[in-house]
Amino acid sequence: MTSETVSTVLSIEAPGEVCLVEEKLPGLPDGGFMVATTHSGVSAGTELTYVKGTNPYLGASWDPALGLFMEGTPSVSYPVRGIGYMQVGFVVETRTRAVPEGALVAMAYGHRTAYVADPMTDRFVELPDDLDPVLGVYVAHMGPICANGLLHAAHDLHGPAVRHLGDGVRGRRVAVVGAGVVGLLTTCFALSGGAAEVVVVDETPDRLAVAAALGADVLAADGLSDEDPAVTLKRRWRHGPNDRGADVVFQCRGQARALALGLRLLRPQGTLVDLAFYTQGAQEVRLGEEFHHNGLTVRCAQIGRVPRGLAHAWDRERLSHETIALLRERGGRLREHVITDVVGFPDAPRLLTDLAARRLQSVQAVLCDEVEDEGG
Repeated sequence: MTSETVSTVLSIEAPGEVCLVEEKLPGLPDGGFMVATTHSGVSAGTELTYVKGTNPYLGASWDPALGLFMEGTPSVSYPVRGIGYMQVGFVVETRTRAVPEGALVAMAYGHRTAYVADPMTDRFVELPDDLDPVLGVYVAHMGPICANGLLHAAHDLHGPAVRHLGDGVRGRRVAVVGAGVVGLLTTCFALSGGAAEVVVVDETPDRLAVAAALGADVLAADGLSDEDPAVTLKRRWRHGPNDRGADVVFQCRGQARALALGLRLLRPQGTLVDLAFYTQGAQEVRLGEEFHHNGLTVRCAQIGRVPRGLAHAWDRERLSHETIALLRERGGRLREHVITDVVGFPDAPRLLTDLAARRLQSVQAVLCDEVEDEGG
């Protein structure tokens, strides 16, 4: 590979229109390195909002200083290129001692077949030899997203005295709403963190089966069963008189009804840690009911911020390290049950349009340089 390499990049031209385009890579600068993508994970929750046209950045301008979406020129317009934040790349050329040629690195540079990186501005995590490369898609960003949810639960309980990622779940009863990738990884973190019990609540039987295969208890929330999952859990989890429910809930599904259910699962004065991304309204979240009467707390655990007072000790590098530890412990089950679709990069447009149109159901889809490589 040379500085004249052309990278193939996923491009969303308009809602429902996805294709591949070629972009010439810049020359490799001193201090930089070049990677060829081996695996690129698809984040259905975020990426499909661009395919569907529902992402808030498409309709408003984000003011980072004010932290507000404002009317005006949208922050993002079509074509949208290079989305995605779960990449594994093979270092094919390097001009820095920061990373050797031949290393596998986890990064977040979007769906493209090659990338020129600058260690001063691009974050990368070198993957250990004993880690299945396909699981490396979780190391740079997705795993830290979920680990940050655990960190928020720990901070809620211990403040700046947090020492271990499991400090907020150890010995406690935990509910996870949503059995997508975020919910499943969060479930694994909670199990590894020593939670007394972890119950995953979801509407889809197939996804509940995955959660059970990972070691969690499960409850259906499809409206078809005779009993409300909140009633079931509160009858099961008793802390004292008039004190029943989950110690902490991780809300991992971007639907208002999921947030409403999560609040109903909590014990009085409990905390819901919200990792979901909502693109619609939230009329089903009735703040005059359980939220008010039980004195509940909702904390948004967005990856751009760790809890106040913990940024020095718990930076993104440490959260990636925690992710690698989790993958070493539970990677076999995650590879077997969560990575459901591995397709070649040329099939990426069809994959995303099929997912957006619900013609395909996938837990975790991964693009790779060669389909034969899917076994790692």
